[in-house]
Amino acid sequence: MEVVCVFVYMKKELVSIDGSQGEGGGQIVRTSLTLACLTGRSVRIENIRAGRSRPGLANQHLTCARAAGMITSGTLEGDHKGSPYLQFSPGEITGGDYRFDIGSAGAASLVLQTVLPALFFASQPSTVTVTGGTHNPWAPPFDFLERTFLPRLKEFGFVGDLELIKPGFYPAGGGRLQIEIQPADKHNLKMIDRIQPKDIKEVNALVYTLKLPAKVYQLQRKLLLESSLPIENLRHVEIPNAEGSGNCVMTEIIADDHTTIFTAFGQRGKHSSKVIKELVEITQPFLNSPAGVDRYLADQLLLYMALSGAGRFTTNQIYNHCRTNISVIQAFLPVEFKMEEISNAFKISCASREPNQ
Repeated sequence: MEVVCVFVYMKKELVSIDGSQGEGGGQIVRTSLTLACLTGRSVRIENIRAGRSRPGLANQHLTCARAAGMITSGTLEGDHKGSPYLQFSPGEITGGDYRFDIGSAGAASLVLQTVLPALFFASQPSTVTVTGGTHNPWAPPFDFLERTFLPRLKEFGFVGDLELIKPGFYPAGGGRLQIEIQPADKHNLKMIDRIQPKDIKEVNALVYTLKLPAKVYQLQRKLLLESSLPIENLRHVEIPNAEGSGNCVMTEIIADDHTTIFTAFGQRGKHSSKVIKELVEITQPFLNSPAGVDRYLADQLLLYMALSGAGRFTTNQIYNHCRTNISVIQAFLPVEFKMEEISNAFKISCASREPNQ
């Protein structure tokens, strides 16, 4: 199927977004900023995170907004901590060397998520360095980006090489990610098409610990091997030279042409049994399903599928975060998503539609 970059054809009027819709989180802000960059359309987001215990913009969202402003020489209104609204008017996307510091343990991956799609369509390569949390319970960790997300993008024509310069676990942060981004060839992008059942080769596990007693790993290892997960290999990585303390456990599902990473995080006062239980509960449904991609990657691929104007994949679960992301994308781009349940999985497809004249 021919791939067409639909954002090229959009009108430039202001887009108004309700930041409290659906899931009501920061993803609404990030997706809106990204699509404003790509379409050249100004956006105003109201009621940002209105239902949260601390509503409005947090450090992480401010970094995303200022990063979008920097890569396009755009203008921002309402870009201060706690602000319930944000207005962004982008200029032209410009590649280059960019450095962003969240100033907290906020997720570095989510800042990358904001600028990466736009910089793929810059006219020159870019290097982006983000300081903050590289392993944060509320965002994709470095390992997911490196081994699950970016390899899939490369299949479709989007090339980025990611490096973990320094780990930064929540709540201390202080980590650093760096990515080298190559401009995509708009005329040679491939359609996202992952609807075939996966052929799993092996399931492995990894335990990260940072400045924690050895007994934490020993208990988590025991619990993992006693769980329902068919783990073949289990590795322990003690993180050196990082701030604070931290812990997370990961499953690594290796299929014929794809690796899927799931993560659960340990925190102060959270028993290891609960950590492992969480990991099992997000991993097992994917193992039991014929889905081509996991629920987290599904959410990440939506925007790239929309930019191509067509695509399809199957996933094991559709949740509110995904539905909200689709709503924001459709507010900017002339595309239509469809969802249907098929054979213990969900199929999400995207097709372009005629933009409003």
